[in-house]
Amino acid sequence: MRWTLKPKPEPSKLKQLVDSLKVDEIVGSLLIQRGIESYEEAKQFFRPSLDDLHDPFLMKDMDKAVERIEKAIAEGENILVFGDYDVDGTTSVALVSSYLKTRTEAVATYIPDRYEEGYGVSYKGIDFAHDNDFSLIIALDCGVKAIEKVAYAKEKKIDFIICDHHRPGNELPNAIAVLDPKRDDCDYPYDELCGCGVGFKLVQALASKEGKSVEDLVEYLDLVATAIGADIVPITGENRTLAYFGLQVINNQPRPGIKAIIHQVKKVELTITDVVFIVAPRINAAGRMKHGNHAVTLLIETDFNLALKYAIDIEQFNSDRKEADKRITHEALLQIETNNEQARMTSVVYQDTWHKGVIGIVASRLIETYYRPTLVFTKSGDKLAASARSVSGFDVYNALEACSEHIEQFGGHKYAAGLTLKAENYEAFKQAFEDEVSKTIDKSLLTPEIRVDEQIDLKDITPKFYRILKQFAPFGPGNMTPIFMTENLKDTGYGKCVGEDDKHLRITVTQPKADNIVCIGFNLGSKRDLISDRKPFKAVYSIDENEWNGQVSLQLKLRDVKE
Repeated sequence: MRWTLKPKPEPSKLKQLVDSLKVDEIVGSLLIQRGIESYEEAKQFFRPSLDDLHDPFLMKDMDKAVERIEKAIAEGENILVFGDYDVDGTTSVALVSSYLKTRTEAVATYIPDRYEEGYGVSYKGIDFAHDNDFSLIIALDCGVKAIEKVAYAKEKKIDFIICDHHRPGNELPNAIAVLDPKRDDCDYPYDELCGCGVGFKLVQALASKEGKSVEDLVEYLDLVATAIGADIVPITGENRTLAYFGLQVINNQPRPGIKAIIHQVKKVELTITDVVFIVAPRINAAGRMKHGNHAVTLLIETDFNLALKYAIDIEQFNSDRKEADKRITHEALLQIETNNEQARMTSVVYQDTWHKGVIGIVASRLIETYYRPTLVFTKSGDKLAASARSVSGFDVYNALEACSEHIEQFGGHKYAAGLTLKAENYEAFKQAFEDEVSKTIDKSLLTPEIRVDEQIDLKDITPKFYRILKQFAPFGPGNMTPIFMTENLKDTGYGKCVGEDDKHLRITVTQPKADNIVCIGFNLGSKRDLISDRKPFKAVYSIDENEWNGQVSLQLKLRDVKE
């Protein structure tokens, strides 16, 4: 692990903020690192308001989208709400279709089959719309590159409205409206919305025509917060406001489908991290193992008892997903070792029998072992399909773009992408990708980095300090959980390895003039010798609470320790 201490803020700027907020320098420094430099910005950060959300009509083409949907509702046209099979896609479809059903009965949903149709707008979906007299398709979390497919729909007299957040190509589809804050010609003030966020802005615009305000749409924010967490978009600006209020809905009055998932795992209060690791994988498991329709059915269900039945099915899909993910990860690691590829700059593996629904997870698992840009391929029809994942700081989308001569189709983000190619191009692509990454990556990025916000002492960690830290939530990209470093720590002598195979480290640390504090270090069991015999050491960690026998105390969650 590389430990990188973030630079100290400029002293006069720090003093001004500390004086205006009446907080200590550590809190002031944490705020400035997050781009918060004034009393007003801090107020907006600590006290988000729905009034902070932008006018949806600032988004390019929003007026056209609303006008076309209003016309469809007025004339009783059939509207098909189309979205991908992942969390962002299924929550988007659930959100927009639920809202439209309050305005018209003529609404249906469509999720493409991961295996038969693949990612994005599909010809099969357009044929379904044509065969069933749908004259308008609203595509969510996809479509910004579907030029040929939108043209195909137009031939069949079907209009398209696209709500996407992926990077557009050089040309936009010939749709009625293309809502995408990443369009070069779109002046919307915030361009990091997820697909469900763009869908929410469309609903906000439609509702405003009915005389409704954003307060009337709060019930939909549990879906938006789930998508924000799952899609790993920055939790800054508008996303932070949406996630903040969405978490309140999840914890106080979630829709029956999300309530049923929480009921299954018996969790009391969820953070955004819980949404990412508990709610999102279960919604995703439907599309991975069976069909994304199961997720939409769960999310739009209004009867809790029925939702519970659907949640039990989804729980089974999630168990199946875990088994497949574990087996394929083992086989992929074996393939890297057998082919003697441990020293490469990339991991590119392929097996025609691997389950397409879990290759993205497997790519992330491989990065845990070999920290480098990774692609996991499997057979998909007569082509090969892959999921790409990257390491922090390296743009895998750009690397794929540089290898596009070997690729049939690709799309995605800086850190996660998907692609298809012909089987005969696999080896040439594998070498081209290795060459491109070798040429462009800063080699330091191949060692995992821990970015440390502040160096502090144990005496700085007080209940009051932790209460302020909790108000920095929800955490995520752009506003990560604060990480601290402390030097000259000693174990009190009772440090030990715990858990299966002694994988984890549990110690109590001490420092002069400070209270002792318990630490847990997951997967740090191998570092026990560094802290034994009261040897001084330094640690990086986050601060959280530990509840045991009804007692709540502060603890340090160790990320790494060094001599």
